[in-house]
Amino acid sequence: MKGAQAEDRAAAFLTGLGREVLARNYRIPGGEIDVVSREPGGTLVFTEVRQRRSERFGSAAESVTPRKLALMHRAALSYLTRELGRDDLPCRLEVLTVDGPAATGPLRLYPLD
Repeated sequence: MKGAQAEDRAAAFLTGLGREVLARNYRIPGGEIDVVSREPGGTLVFTEVRQRRSERFGSAAESVTPRKLALMHRAALSYLTRELGRDDLPCRLEVLTVDGPAATGPLRLYPLD
């Protein structure tokens, strides 16, 4: 699976921030959330993990398109309603990037509005 090593590292990083990982690779038709986690205060966080081995075609952050953001939003809403039975829980979206090798490249976390 492409990106599995970066996603493993991201899940470990998020756990190190004190989050509980609730799901990985949550899929719906046309969309996916790489990591669903809960912060100690209870906020759910939907994380897209992006990795670029080189910057030949831009950085990992630059690979997140408006279409991808829309699909993330749709998948997050689906998770809330299908898995938790409600859509009014505190939550947010974010992107975690790895530029360079999955095991050693720098991690950056970008909260989305």
